[in-house]
Amino acid sequence: PAGGASLRLCSTRVAQEGINKPVIDRIIRVDHAGEYGANRIYAGQMAVLGRSSVGPVIQQMWNQEKDHLKKFNELMVAYRVRPTVLLPFWNVAGFVLGAGSALLGRKGAMACTVAVEESISEHYNNQIRTLIEEDPEKYKELLQVIKQFRDDEQEHHDIGLKHDAEATPAYSVLKTAIQLGCKAAIFLSERI
Repeated sequence: PAGGASLRLCSTRVAQEGINKPVIDRIIRVDHAGEYGANRIYAGQMAVLGRSSVGPVIQQMWNQEKDHLKKFNELMVAYRVRPTVLLPFWNVAGFVLGAGSALLGRKGAMACTVAVEESISEHYNNQIRTLIEEDPEKYKELLQVIKQFRDDEQEHHDIGLKHDAEATPAYSVLKTAIQLGCKAAIFLSERI
């Protein structure tokens, strides 16, 4: 450039000054892991039920989860957050959970959806509270993303109920087991 001035390329990175980096790292890392896991769950369900009457419903929810994962991939770069080292495990565990629940039939797949999405909605609500306590203006964009995704997850939960999730044999046992797994996944993915 003329006069020795340097060109500065535009960056998608977020200014790090003034943010609570440990809190933001934890939130983005775990949300990325969760959306990654959700994608694998729906992939497993589609592998079993993709050609069934409920296939288009599962595909619609999966498409939203793909958008969520894409956004968290972008946020990881923007905030310079490393992913959890557990992604290879969540890859397999998510697919197995999705396919396994789908092998119980449409209702089993929907019971899994209800259990997971209820856990994730609650988790997103906790994050929203944390960011509001930190500084709602400073984290405005991240709050908007999390609120929108929470609403999408709640919609998936409601779709699962509408498609007879609660009619699954041993529904409460299945739901409790899946939700305990979700809590463990959240705990681990926030930290490692």
